[in-house]
Amino acid sequence: MKRPAAKPILAPEEGPAAAVYRSDGRAPVLLVCEHASSFIPASLADLGLAPSDRLSHAVWDIGAINMAMHIADLLDAPLVHSRVSRLVYDCNRPPSAASAFPVKSETIEVPGNRDLGEADRAQRTREIYDPFRQLLASTLDGFSTRPSLITIHTFTPTWFGTPRATELGVLHDADDQLAEAVLAAAHKQAALRADMNQPYAAVDGVTHTLREHAIPRGIENVMIEVRNDLVSDQAGAARIGAMLASVFAEALNLPTATRQGAT
Repeated sequence: MKRPAAKPILAPEEGPAAAVYRSDGRAPVLLVCEHASSFIPASLADLGLAPSDRLSHAVWDIGAINMAMHIADLLDAPLVHSRVSRLVYDCNRPPSAASAFPVKSETIEVPGNRDLGEADRAQRTREIYDPFRQLLASTLDGFSTRPSLITIHTFTPTWFGTPRATELGVLHDADDQLAEAVLAAAHKQAALRADMNQPYAAVDGVTHTLREHAIPRGIENVMIEVRNDLVSDQAGAARIGAMLASVFAEALNLPTATRQGAT
């Protein structure tokens, strides 16, 4: 007997798994925010999270999407972002990684990800990760000139009780050219403590998007991490977004016309 088709994770009214903001952006830059959303489809019943954890850092990168949108507006650049929580599928991880379906983040338990079977993992990959990956790839294909790829993330001020001094992390994978330029511009412009490969590095498995989409194409790329207490409200996201837009404009030598005031 043929096995019944699994019920879709996302209901039609819940919208797509990924989207592009400012799709007509003219700058030769693609921004990406893999952990933009705290949304968990109704079919997954909040993954069994405790109410106090429902909007925690485990669920999404707090402040990242607001900051990324400010940068996109200032640079006039498109932004690809996930519309589903990273606990459903972490779009900065390959399907083969256990961390694509995390069962725990720091001390936060994710009961709905325990004991996922192969069919469940395959369905989440097919319905959440694949649309994101395909949208990112097709957006890159749509540039008329070679773009640069910048991924935008945030991180917690403490991890297992240990404070993190870094405020701006600049991460790279095999290609460090843009990361070095961004760090140099940040040290000149940004009133933040900026460090290379902090609080994570490629060895931690966090540069999947760069490896999947930028390295094979030979395009400049960098991953940005901002401490989330700096961008947890709209004012902070706007302030740090403007600062980073100016840093990126300098690092990429963007023409004044594409900066849209990010100076």
